[in-house]
Parts: sequence; structure tokens; C-alpha cells
Amino acid sequence: MTSSSSKSGKTTIAPEVLVSIAKLTALSVDGVSRLASIHTEVDRFFKRGVSEGIKINVEDGTVYADIYVILNRDYNIRDVSHTIQNKVSRAISEMVGMDVGKINIHVEDIELSKIES
Repeated sequence: MTSSSSKSGKTTIAPEVLVSIAKLTALSVDGVSRLASIHTEVDRFFKRGVSEGIKINVEDGTVYADIYVILNRDYNIRDVSHTIQNKVSRAISEMVGMDVGKINIHVEDIELSKIES
């Protein structure tokens, strides 16, 4: 690691920023209806409600994500999941410059549109 003679500041990124990037990116993928609401252990303990369908963990500067989605019907689940993984990984890498480890996609349900008679 090199040091320079000029004083430079430190950049910190709040976990909420990573969650927002993952959320917006996942929702932009064709076939994604919405994020699934998930209860976390902390939410259950404090009775704060549900999270936004995204769990982010940062270990040694590497981002790991679990994304819980509800997909639209008539889309290939595997293709949509791979697209979410690729786009979220790329967005985090490009926007914040962090390494991305695993992006796990959890398909919680399929959105069935109302049957018209």
C-alpha cells in the first residue's frame, strides 16, 4: 500500500446504500414483480416489521447479498435469477467499487395475474 503526502479523507458506504442499489437493480429486471417481505431475527426480536427483501453482508470488503423476489409468471426462473445476479453484481462493482462475492436469489413466489372472465 502506498501513501501520498497529501491528506485525503476516508469514504464510507452505509449498508443502506448497498441495499438501495441491489433493490433498484433487481426491480429493473424483466420478470421481477416485486421484492418479497422477509422477517429477520432482529426484526422479530424488536418487532420492527419486515425488511425490503434484501440482506447485505460485507466481509473483508466483499459484498454478499441475499435477494428475495416474487417473479411474474411466464418467465424462466433460472434466466431471471441469473440476470438479477449479473446486474446486481455489476451495479455494486461499478457504483461503489467493491468486490462482490455471492449473490443468492430466493424465489419466494410467482405472481399470478387475475383471471379475467
